[in-house]
Amino acid sequence: MSKVLLVHAKGGPPLGHVLSRTAAKADVHLLALSALPPSVAGAARTLCASVVTPTEAQRSDLVSLIVAQAGAVGADAVLTFSEYAVVAVAEACEKLGLAGAGGAAALARDKRLMRRTWHEHGVPQPEFRPVVTEADLHEAAEHLPFPLLLKAAWSAGSTAHQIIGSPDELSAAWRRSREVMDESAQLGYAELHVAEANADFVVEQIVTGTAGDWFDEPGWGDYVSVEGVVADGVFRPVCLSGRMPTVEPFTERASITPALLASGDAQDRIVALARRSVDALGLRDCGTHTEIKLGADGAMWLIETAARFGGAMTVPQIEEVFGLDLIGMLVDHLLGRPVEWPAQALTPEQARGAAGSLVVLAVDGKGEAWQDRRIWDAAVAADVPLSPGSELSVVAESSLPDGDVVPVYDPAAGANTMAALCLLSATDPRTVLRDFETLIDALPRVLPAAEPEEVSR
Repeated sequence: MSKVLLVHAKGGPPLGHVLSRTAAKADVHLLALSALPPSVAGAARTLCASVVTPTEAQRSDLVSLIVAQAGAVGADAVLTFSEYAVVAVAEACEKLGLAGAGGAAALARDKRLMRRTWHEHGVPQPEFRPVVTEADLHEAAEHLPFPLLLKAAWSAGSTAHQIIGSPDELSAAWRRSREVMDESAQLGYAELHVAEANADFVVEQIVTGTAGDWFDEPGWGDYVSVEGVVADGVFRPVCLSGRMPTVEPFTERASITPALLASGDAQDRIVALARRSVDALGLRDCGTHTEIKLGADGAMWLIETAARFGGAMTVPQIEEVFGLDLIGMLVDHLLGRPVEWPAQALTPEQARGAAGSLVVLAVDGKGEAWQDRRIWDAAVAADVPLSPGSELSVVAESSLPDGDVVPVYDPAAGANTMAALCLLSATDPRTVLRDFETLIDALPRVLPAAEPEEVSR
Protein backbone atom coordinates (compact mmCIF):
# COMPACT_ATOMS: atom_id res chain seq x y z
CA MET A 1 0.00 0.00 0.00
CA SER A 2 1.17 3.54 -0.71
CA LYS A 3 2.63 5.58 2.13
CA VAL A 4 1.74 9.16 3.03
CA LEU A 5 3.56 11.46 5.43
CA LEU A 6 0.94 13.75 6.98
CA VAL A 7 2.36 16.85 8.65
CA HIS A 8 0.05 17.97 11.44
CA ALA A 9 -0.03 21.47 12.92
CA LYS A 10 -2.69 23.81 14.31
CA GLY A 11 -5.55 24.88 12.08
CA GLY A 12 -7.15 23.29 9.06
CA PRO A 13 -9.95 20.68 9.00
CA PRO A 14 -10.38 18.56 12.14
CA LEU A 15 -7.53 16.07 12.44
CA GLY A 16 -9.92 13.19 13.10
CA HIS A 17 -11.65 13.79 9.76
CA VAL A 18 -8.33 14.12 7.93
CA LEU A 19 -6.83 10.97 9.45
CA SER A 20 -9.77 8.71 8.69
CA ARG A 21 -9.98 9.81 5.05
CA THR A 22 -6.23 9.64 4.48
CA ALA A 23 -5.92 6.23 6.14
CA ALA A 24 -8.56 4.88 3.76
CA LYS A 25 -6.23 5.68 0.87
CA ALA A 26 -2.73 4.88 2.17
CA ASP A 27 -0.60 3.98 5.16
CA VAL A 28 -0.35 7.17 7.19
CA HIS A 29 2.79 8.28 8.98
CA LEU A 30 2.05 11.31 11.15
CA LEU A 31 4.62 14.02 11.84
CA ALA A 32 3.06 15.97 14.71
CA LEU A 33 4.35 19.54 14.89
CA SER A 34 1.50 20.38 17.30
CA ALA A 35 0.09 18.31 20.13
CA LEU A 36 -2.68 15.95 19.07
CA PRO A 37 -6.14 16.92 20.36
CA PRO A 38 -7.01 14.60 23.27
CA SER A 39 -10.18 13.48 21.52
CA VAL A 40 -8.13 12.27 18.52
CA ALA A 41 -5.01 10.82 20.16
CA GLY A 42 -6.46 7.32 20.49
CA ALA A 43 -7.69 7.24 16.89
CA ALA A 44 -4.29 8.45 15.67
CA ARG A 45 -2.56 5.48 17.27
CA THR A 46 -5.04 3.16 15.56
CA LEU A 47 -5.09 4.79 12.14
CA CYS A 48 -1.41 5.69 11.75
CA ALA A 49 1.48 3.38 10.95
CA SER A 50 3.69 5.71 13.00
CA VAL A 51 3.42 8.95 14.98
CA VAL A 52 6.54 11.08 15.44
CA THR A 53 6.78 14.19 17.61
CA PRO A 54 10.03 16.04 16.81
CA THR A 55 12.15 17.87 19.36
CA GLU A 56 12.55 21.63 19.30
CA ALA A 57 16.06 21.18 17.92
CA GLN A 58 14.75 19.06 15.03
CA ARG A 59 12.09 21.67 14.24
CA SER A 60 14.71 24.39 13.73
CA ASP A 61 15.10 23.26 10.09
CA LEU A 62 11.58 22.19 9.27
CA VAL A 63 12.09 21.41 5.59
CA SER A 64 15.04 19.13 6.36
CA LEU A 65 13.02 17.44 9.08
CA ILE A 66 10.13 16.72 6.71
CA VAL A 67 12.49 15.49 3.96
CA ALA A 68 14.28 13.20 6.40
CA GLN A 69 11.07 11.80 7.85
CA ALA A 70 9.61 11.22 4.39
CA GLY A 71 12.74 9.31 3.45
CA ALA A 72 12.67 7.29 6.66
CA VAL A 73 9.13 6.03 6.08
CA GLY A 74 9.41 5.78 2.28
CA ALA A 75 6.61 8.30 1.68
CA ASP A 76 5.02 8.39 -1.75
CA ALA A 77 3.32 11.69 -0.91
CA VAL A 78 3.71 14.42 1.72
CA LEU A 79 0.87 16.75 2.62
CA THR A 80 -0.49 19.07 5.26
CA PHE A 81 -3.82 20.79 5.83
CA SER A 82 -2.45 23.43 8.19
CA GLU A 83 -1.90 26.99 7.02
CA TYR A 84 1.17 27.22 9.22
CA ALA A 85 3.00 24.29 7.58
CA VAL A 86 2.02 24.82 3.93
CA VAL A 87 5.24 26.51 2.83
CA ALA A 88 7.55 24.04 4.58
CA VAL A 89 5.72 21.04 3.11
CA ALA A 90 5.73 22.56 -0.38
CA GLU A 91 9.48 23.15 -0.20
CA ALA A 92 10.05 19.63 1.12
CA CYS A 93 8.03 18.15 -1.75
CA GLU A 94 10.17 20.11 -4.20
CA LYS A 95 13.32 18.60 -2.71
CA LEU A 96 11.80 15.11 -2.69
CA GLY A 97 10.48 15.35 -6.26
CA LEU A 98 6.91 14.74 -5.05
CA ALA A 99 3.69 16.41 -6.13
CA GLY A 100 2.84 19.49 -4.05
CA ALA A 101 1.83 23.14 -4.13
CA GLY A 102 5.14 24.03 -5.75
CA GLY A 103 7.64 26.83 -5.35
CA ALA A 104 4.88 29.43 -5.46
CA ALA A 105 3.33 28.27 -2.17
CA ALA A 106 4.69 31.30 -0.30
CA LEU A 107 2.66 33.56 -2.62
CA ALA A 108 -0.49 31.98 -1.19
CA ARG A 109 0.75 32.42 2.38
CA ASP A 110 2.46 35.81 2.72
CA LYS A 111 -0.24 38.43 2.18
CA ARG A 112 2.35 40.96 0.99
CA LEU A 113 3.60 38.67 -1.80
CA MET A 114 0.05 37.59 -2.60
CA ARG A 115 -1.19 41.15 -3.06
CA ARG A 116 1.87 42.20 -5.05
CA THR A 117 1.37 39.24 -7.40
CA TRP A 118 -2.31 40.06 -7.85
CA HIS A 119 -1.43 43.69 -8.51
CA GLU A 120 0.97 42.58 -11.25
CA HIS A 121 -1.83 40.53 -12.83
CA GLY A 122 -4.40 43.31 -12.58
CA VAL A 123 -6.95 41.44 -10.48
CA PRO A 124 -9.26 43.52 -8.25
CA GLN A 125 -8.26 43.87 -4.62
CA PRO A 126 -8.11 46.60 -1.96
CA GLU A 127 -5.26 49.07 -2.24
CA PHE A 128 -2.46 48.03 0.12
CA ARG A 129 1.04 48.67 1.46
CA PRO A 130 3.49 46.18 3.05
CA VAL A 131 4.51 47.06 6.62
CA VAL A 132 7.49 45.85 8.65
CA THR A 133 7.99 48.70 11.11
CA GLU A 134 5.82 51.26 12.84
CA ALA A 135 7.41 53.89 10.60
CA ASP A 136 6.23 51.91 7.56
CA LEU A 137 2.70 51.99 8.94
CA HIS A 138 2.75 55.77 9.40
CA GLU A 139 4.12 56.23 5.89
CA ALA A 140 1.51 53.92 4.38
CA ALA A 141 -1.26 55.85 6.13
CA GLU A 142 -0.21 58.93 4.17
CA HIS A 143 -1.16 57.18 0.92
CA LEU A 144 -4.26 55.17 1.88
CA PRO A 145 -7.71 56.48 2.88
CA PHE A 146 -8.93 55.97 6.45
CA PRO A 147 -10.26 53.77 7.91
CA LEU A 148 -7.49 51.24 7.33
CA LEU A 149 -7.19 47.55 8.06
CA LEU A 150 -3.94 46.30 9.58
CA LYS A 151 -3.27 42.58 9.04
CA ALA A 152 -0.44 40.26 10.00
CA ALA A 153 1.02 38.99 6.73
CA TRP A 154 1.28 35.36 7.89
CA SER A 155 -1.74 35.13 10.20
CA ALA A 156 -4.93 33.08 9.90
CA GLY A 157 -8.35 33.24 11.54
CA SER A 158 -8.45 37.06 11.46
CA THR A 159 -5.75 37.17 14.10
CA ALA A 160 -4.18 40.61 14.65
CA HIS A 161 -6.67 42.32 12.35
CA GLN A 162 -7.34 45.88 13.47
CA ILE A 163 -9.38 48.70 12.03
CA ILE A 164 -7.56 52.03 12.30
CA GLY A 165 -9.89 55.02 12.16
CA SER A 166 -7.45 57.92 12.31
CA PRO A 167 -3.71 58.75 12.41
CA ASP A 168 -3.89 59.02 16.20
CA GLU A 169 -4.62 55.28 16.43
CA LEU A 170 -1.66 54.06 14.36
CA SER A 171 0.91 53.57 17.11
CA ALA A 172 -1.46 51.81 19.52
CA ALA A 173 -2.72 49.52 16.74
CA TRP A 174 0.83 48.59 15.81
CA ARG A 175 1.76 47.71 19.38
CA ARG A 176 -1.39 45.66 19.92
CA SER A 177 -1.00 43.71 16.68
CA ARG A 178 2.58 42.82 17.56
CA GLU A 179 1.43 41.68 21.01
CA VAL A 180 -1.32 39.51 19.54
CA MET A 181 1.06 37.81 17.12
CA ASP A 182 3.43 37.02 19.98
CA GLU A 183 0.52 35.62 22.00
CA SER A 184 -0.63 33.54 19.01
CA ALA A 185 2.83 32.06 18.59
CA GLN A 186 2.75 30.90 22.21
CA LEU A 187 -0.58 29.17 21.48
CA GLY A 188 0.85 27.46 18.42
CA TYR A 189 -0.97 29.61 15.87
CA ALA A 190 2.02 30.92 13.95
CA GLU A 191 4.02 30.29 10.81
CA LEU A 192 6.35 27.35 11.44
CA HIS A 193 8.91 27.79 8.70
CA VAL A 194 9.66 31.46 8.05
CA ALA A 195 11.79 33.14 10.70
CA GLU A 196 10.46 36.42 12.14
CA ALA A 197 7.18 36.01 10.25
CA ASN A 198 5.33 37.56 13.20
CA ALA A 199 6.90 40.91 12.35
CA ASP A 200 5.48 41.11 8.83
CA PHE A 201 2.26 43.04 8.22
CA VAL A 202 0.17 44.57 5.48
CA VAL A 203 -2.16 47.56 5.75
CA GLU A 204 -4.97 48.02 3.28
CA GLN A 205 -7.95 50.06 2.24
CA ILE A 206 -11.30 48.90 3.63
CA VAL A 207 -13.66 48.38 0.71
CA THR A 208 -17.42 48.62 1.19
CA GLY A 209 -19.18 45.31 0.77
CA THR A 210 -22.87 44.64 0.34
CA ALA A 211 -24.74 41.36 0.45
CA GLY A 212 -28.00 42.78 -0.88
CA ASP A 213 -26.98 42.69 -4.54
CA TRP A 214 -25.87 39.05 -4.31
CA PHE A 215 -28.42 37.33 -2.05
CA ASP A 216 -32.21 37.41 -2.15
CA GLU A 217 -32.68 37.49 1.62
CA PRO A 218 -31.10 39.16 4.66
CA GLY A 219 -28.66 37.53 7.06
CA TRP A 220 -25.85 36.68 4.67
CA GLY A 221 -22.40 38.22 4.93
CA ASP A 222 -20.85 40.30 2.16
CA TYR A 223 -18.23 37.74 1.17
CA VAL A 224 -17.99 34.13 0.02
CA SER A 225 -15.29 31.51 -0.40
CA VAL A 226 -14.62 29.39 -3.44
CA GLU A 227 -13.40 25.93 -2.46
CA GLY A 228 -11.32 24.06 -4.99
CA VAL A 229 -8.11 22.31 -5.92
CA VAL A 230 -5.21 22.78 -8.30
CA ALA A 231 -4.38 19.53 -10.10
CA ASP A 232 -1.36 19.50 -12.43
CA GLY A 233 -1.46 23.30 -12.43
CA VAL A 234 -5.13 23.51 -13.46
CA PHE A 235 -7.64 25.14 -11.10
CA ARG A 236 -10.70 22.97 -10.42
CA PRO A 237 -13.45 24.85 -8.55
CA VAL A 238 -15.62 22.61 -6.37
CA CYS A 239 -18.29 24.81 -4.78
CA LEU A 240 -19.01 28.07 -2.96
CA SER A 241 -19.59 28.60 0.74
CA GLY A 242 -21.50 31.58 2.07
CA ARG A 243 -20.98 33.44 5.33
CA MET A 244 -22.81 35.21 8.09
CA PRO A 245 -21.64 38.79 8.72
CA THR A 246 -18.27 38.98 10.46
CA VAL A 247 -17.76 40.16 14.03
CA GLU A 248 -15.78 43.40 14.29
CA PRO A 249 -13.21 43.87 12.95
CA PHE A 250 -13.50 40.98 10.48
CA THR A 251 -13.62 37.79 12.53
CA GLU A 252 -15.44 34.97 10.75
CA ARG A 253 -18.47 33.63 12.58
CA ALA A 254 -20.08 31.04 10.32
CA SER A 255 -19.61 29.22 7.02
CA ILE A 256 -22.57 27.73 5.14
CA THR A 257 -22.38 25.26 2.24
CA PRO A 258 -23.64 25.83 -0.38
CA ALA A 259 -23.83 29.61 -0.81
CA LEU A 260 -27.38 30.50 -1.84
CA LEU A 261 -26.62 33.26 -4.31
CA ALA A 262 -29.38 35.09 -6.13
CA SER A 263 -28.41 33.71 -9.54
CA GLY A 264 -26.20 31.23 -11.32
CA ASP A 265 -24.61 34.13 -13.18
CA ALA A 266 -23.41 35.52 -9.85
CA GLN A 267 -21.73 32.22 -9.04
CA ASP A 268 -20.10 32.08 -12.47
CA ARG A 269 -18.63 35.56 -12.05
CA ILE A 270 -17.30 34.77 -8.59
CA VAL A 271 -15.70 31.54 -9.78
CA ALA A 272 -14.11 33.36 -12.71
CA LEU A 273 -12.43 35.79 -10.32
CA ALA A 274 -11.28 32.93 -8.09
CA ARG A 275 -9.73 31.29 -11.15
CA ARG A 276 -7.84 34.48 -11.98
CA SER A 277 -6.54 34.70 -8.42
CA VAL A 278 -5.33 31.09 -8.30
CA ASP A 279 -3.86 31.16 -11.80
CA ALA A 280 -1.90 34.33 -10.95
CA LEU A 281 -0.24 32.59 -7.99
CA GLY A 282 0.99 29.68 -10.08
CA LEU A 283 0.14 26.84 -7.72
CA ARG A 284 0.61 23.26 -8.90
CA ASP A 285 -0.99 20.46 -6.80
CA CYS A 286 -2.94 21.42 -3.66
CA GLY A 287 -6.30 22.34 -2.23
CA THR A 288 -7.39 25.97 -2.52
CA HIS A 289 -9.60 28.32 -0.53
CA THR A 290 -10.29 31.74 -2.04
CA GLU A 291 -12.22 34.46 -0.20
CA ILE A 292 -13.91 37.20 -2.20
CA LYS A 293 -15.57 40.41 -0.97
CA LEU A 294 -18.85 41.29 -2.70
CA GLY A 295 -19.79 44.87 -3.47
CA ALA A 296 -22.56 46.90 -5.07
CA ASP A 297 -23.26 46.74 -8.81
CA GLY A 298 -21.28 43.54 -9.27
CA ALA A 299 -18.02 44.80 -7.77
CA MET A 300 -15.71 42.19 -6.24
CA TRP A 301 -12.37 42.26 -4.46
CA LEU A 302 -10.04 39.40 -3.61
CA ILE A 303 -9.41 38.92 0.10
CA GLU A 304 -7.02 35.98 0.02
CA THR A 305 -6.25 32.61 -1.54
CA ALA A 306 -4.73 29.74 0.44
CA ALA A 307 -2.82 26.74 -0.93
CA ARG A 308 -4.89 24.36 1.20
CA PHE A 309 -8.52 23.50 1.80
CA GLY A 310 -10.64 25.77 3.96
CA GLY A 311 -10.32 25.31 7.70
CA ALA A 312 -12.86 24.58 10.43
CA MET A 313 -15.59 22.32 9.00
CA THR A 314 -15.46 23.42 5.36
CA VAL A 315 -14.27 20.02 4.08
CA PRO A 316 -16.76 17.95 6.14
CA GLN A 317 -19.53 20.29 5.00
CA ILE A 318 -18.68 19.65 1.36
CA GLU A 319 -18.58 15.91 1.92
CA GLU A 320 -21.98 15.94 3.58
CA VAL A 321 -23.67 18.20 1.06
CA PHE A 322 -22.07 17.12 -2.22
CA GLY A 323 -20.76 13.65 -1.35
CA LEU A 324 -17.16 14.56 -2.22
CA ASP A 325 -14.33 13.31 0.00
CA LEU A 326 -11.88 16.10 -0.85
CA ILE A 327 -9.22 14.75 1.50
CA GLY A 328 -9.26 11.31 -0.11
CA MET A 329 -9.42 12.78 -3.60
CA LEU A 330 -6.37 14.97 -3.00
CA VAL A 331 -4.44 12.03 -1.52
CA ASP A 332 -5.29 9.96 -4.60
CA HIS A 333 -4.12 12.78 -6.87
CA LEU A 334 -0.83 13.26 -5.03
CA LEU A 335 -0.22 9.52 -5.31
CA GLY A 336 -0.73 9.67 -9.08
CA ARG A 337 -4.10 7.94 -9.15
CA PRO A 338 -6.88 9.17 -11.47
CA VAL A 339 -9.40 11.52 -9.84
CA GLU A 340 -12.64 12.79 -11.31
CA TRP A 341 -12.93 16.39 -10.16
CA PRO A 342 -16.20 18.27 -10.77
CA ALA A 343 -16.39 19.63 -14.31
CA GLN A 344 -17.43 23.00 -12.87
CA ALA A 345 -18.35 24.49 -9.51
CA LEU A 346 -21.30 22.65 -8.02
CA THR A 347 -24.52 24.58 -7.38
CA PRO A 348 -27.21 24.58 -4.66
CA GLU A 349 -29.43 22.60 -7.04
CA GLN A 350 -26.92 19.75 -6.91
CA ALA A 351 -26.68 19.77 -3.11
CA ARG A 352 -28.21 17.26 -0.73
CA GLY A 353 -29.42 19.68 1.92
CA ALA A 354 -26.98 22.10 3.51
CA ALA A 355 -24.41 22.23 6.29
CA GLY A 356 -22.70 24.97 8.22
CA SER A 357 -20.14 25.55 10.95
CA LEU A 358 -20.43 28.19 13.65
CA VAL A 359 -17.59 29.59 15.74
CA VAL A 360 -18.87 30.29 19.25
CA LEU A 361 -17.72 33.75 20.35
CA ALA A 362 -18.90 35.70 23.38
CA VAL A 363 -20.81 38.22 21.27
CA ASP A 364 -24.49 38.39 20.38
CA GLY A 365 -26.13 38.66 16.97
CA LYS A 366 -25.43 42.40 16.86
CA GLY A 367 -21.78 41.93 17.66
CA GLU A 368 -22.16 43.16 21.25
CA ALA A 369 -20.27 41.44 24.07
CA TRP A 370 -22.23 39.12 26.33
CA GLN A 371 -23.36 40.89 29.48
CA ASP A 372 -21.81 38.30 31.80
CA ARG A 373 -19.34 35.41 31.72
CA ARG A 374 -20.59 31.93 30.87
CA ILE A 375 -19.36 28.34 31.22
CA TRP A 376 -19.02 26.22 28.09
CA ASP A 377 -21.20 23.11 28.15
CA ALA A 378 -21.67 21.18 24.90
CA ALA A 379 -24.82 19.55 26.23
CA VAL A 380 -26.76 22.81 26.04
CA ALA A 381 -26.80 22.52 22.26
CA ALA A 382 -29.67 20.09 22.72
CA ASP A 383 -31.64 22.78 24.57
CA VAL A 384 -31.74 25.19 21.62
CA PRO A 385 -34.91 24.87 19.49
CA LEU A 386 -33.92 24.28 15.88
CA SER A 387 -35.89 23.76 12.69
CA PRO A 388 -37.45 20.37 11.93
CA GLY A 389 -34.85 18.10 10.39
CA SER A 390 -31.87 20.13 11.65
CA GLU A 391 -29.10 18.37 13.57
CA LEU A 392 -26.51 20.20 15.67
CA SER A 393 -23.26 18.77 17.02
CA VAL A 394 -20.19 20.16 18.75
CA VAL A 395 -16.74 19.48 17.28
CA ALA A 396 -14.92 18.30 20.39
CA GLU A 397 -11.36 18.67 19.12
CA SER A 398 -12.02 22.31 18.19
CA SER A 399 -13.86 23.26 21.37
CA LEU A 400 -13.10 24.02 25.01
CA PRO A 401 -13.62 21.20 27.51
CA ASP A 402 -16.99 21.36 29.27
CA GLY A 403 -16.68 23.49 32.39
CA ASP A 404 -14.21 26.03 30.99
CA VAL A 405 -15.13 29.71 31.10
CA VAL A 406 -15.97 31.16 27.68
CA PRO A 407 -13.25 33.72 26.83
CA VAL A 408 -14.10 37.39 26.51
CA TYR A 409 -14.07 38.25 22.82
CA ASP A 410 -10.98 40.23 21.84
CA PRO A 411 -11.37 41.93 18.45
CA ALA A 412 -7.61 41.99 17.88
CA ALA A 413 -7.19 38.30 18.75
CA GLY A 414 -9.98 37.14 16.45
CA ALA A 415 -10.55 33.38 16.45
CA ASN A 416 -8.02 32.93 19.27
CA THR A 417 -10.88 33.77 21.67
CA MET A 418 -13.35 31.20 20.31
CA ALA A 419 -15.02 28.84 22.77
CA ALA A 420 -16.27 26.11 20.46
CA LEU A 421 -17.05 25.00 16.93
CA CYS A 422 -20.50 23.67 16.04
CA LEU A 423 -21.67 21.77 12.96
CA LEU A 424 -25.25 22.02 11.74
CA SER A 425 -26.96 19.91 9.09
CA ALA A 426 -30.28 21.11 7.67
CA THR A 427 -32.61 20.85 4.72
CA ASP A 428 -31.33 23.95 2.93
CA PRO A 429 -28.96 26.94 3.34
CA ARG A 430 -31.75 29.27 4.52
CA THR A 431 -32.50 26.94 7.39
CA VAL A 432 -28.84 26.74 8.41
CA LEU A 433 -28.69 30.54 8.45
CA ARG A 434 -31.85 30.93 10.56
CA ASP A 435 -30.87 28.15 12.98
CA PHE A 436 -27.48 29.77 13.50
CA GLU A 437 -29.18 33.06 14.29
CA THR A 438 -31.33 31.21 16.84
CA LEU A 439 -28.26 29.54 18.35
CA ILE A 440 -26.32 32.79 18.63
CA ASP A 441 -29.23 34.45 20.44
CA ALA A 442 -29.76 31.48 22.77
CA LEU A 443 -26.21 30.69 23.92
CA PRO A 444 -25.74 33.57 26.41
CA ARG A 445 -29.04 32.51 28.00
CA VAL A 446 -28.71 28.72 28.09
CA LEU A 447 -25.03 28.38 29.01
CA PRO A 448 -24.46 28.27 32.79
CA ALA A 449 -23.36 31.51 34.42
CA ALA A 450 -19.76 31.61 35.65
CA GLU A 451 -19.08 32.24 39.32
CA PRO A 452 -16.47 34.91 40.18
CA GLU A 453 -13.97 32.32 41.40
CA GLU A 454 -14.26 30.44 38.08
CA VAL A 455 -13.51 33.58 36.09
CA SER A 456 -10.46 34.41 38.20
CA ARG A 457 -8.75 31.05 37.72
